[in-house]
Amino acid sequence: MREIRSGALTGAARPSVRRLAPALLVALGTLAATPRTAVAADTDPVNPIARAHFYVNPGTHAARQAADWRRSRPQDAALMERIARQPQATWFGEWNRDVRADVNGLVSAATAQGAVPVLVAYNIPQRDCGQHSAGGSRGADGYRRWIRAFAAGIGGRRAVVILEPDATMVTDCLSAERRAERFRLLGEAVDALKAAGATVYLDAGSPTFGRHDEMAERLQAAGIERADGFALNVSNFIATPRAIAAGEQLSRRVGGKHFVIDTSRNGAGTADGHNWCNARGQALGHAPTTQTGHRLVDAFLWVKHPGESDGTCNGGPAAGGWWADYALGLARAAR
Repeated sequence: MREIRSGALTGAARPSVRRLAPALLVALGTLAATPRTAVAADTDPVNPIARAHFYVNPGTHAARQAADWRRSRPQDAALMERIARQPQATWFGEWNRDVRADVNGLVSAATAQGAVPVLVAYNIPQRDCGQHSAGGSRGADGYRRWIRAFAAGIGGRRAVVILEPDATMVTDCLSAERRAERFRLLGEAVDALKAAGATVYLDAGSPTFGRHDEMAERLQAAGIERADGFALNVSNFIATPRAIAAGEQLSRRVGGKHFVIDTSRNGAGTADGHNWCNARGQALGHAPTTQTGHRLVDAFLWVKHPGESDGTCNGGPAAGGWWADYALGLARAAR
């Protein structure tokens, strides 16, 4: 996943796949800010986050950029504000010196507003096979301590966790022993997060992975039966209809599990699975919502932050670095 670093309350995003209700095809210019109050007390037994209002972090790069440009570049500031007012996930990894405190701070801020935060756990050992987002915990025991601290920060409150983007898809760099260890760690993480009260979606990579039987086996080895579902398209650009089609295929192979889709940058949907790194000509996708029009899709989420680089490719800064011009391009195309 091509993403990296940021403080816990500034919304670190990761560095770095058929049918939709017509009402969902809304122009970005008509999107309203997500309400921050009154999370429904009742939850759907099938969709555990139905009717959730997701937390809007006021400290994202887009929010700060909009404030900086308000007087000097008002039109660009307005475009940036359309990104800033949407709920976006917060990423946690080895850059968090005290992950328990940082998770607790975010969840507390969201809970105070009656909102549900979306968190990304991104610290699996040998993350990203040494590519743009290389890093992660130094070993299995270190990861176990880290994920337990992460779970303790949630502390029984309502939260959505996207668990370890790319961890099930990017495994070719691992020996058979290390691959088995990774799946064990993911299963233990599912258990720790569920015990802390989180709604957990185990990442299933890109919708273009294609090998549904193989991915299903990996998800089963990683404890998908104990998770709430899986996540697709994180930090990718694949159009929502194609992601739904892939999710349907995978769901059939893992007991009918539901899934969520990262729609932060898939509004154009013209990039293929090989063009994942700061792909040109893309656009913001569907605003985050649990009203997806599909019985298997629990939510559209903005997991990747629009405007945060996938890596040093196509003129971008290092993974996770803020790239205001790229964010503007996504917003302009969505108009």
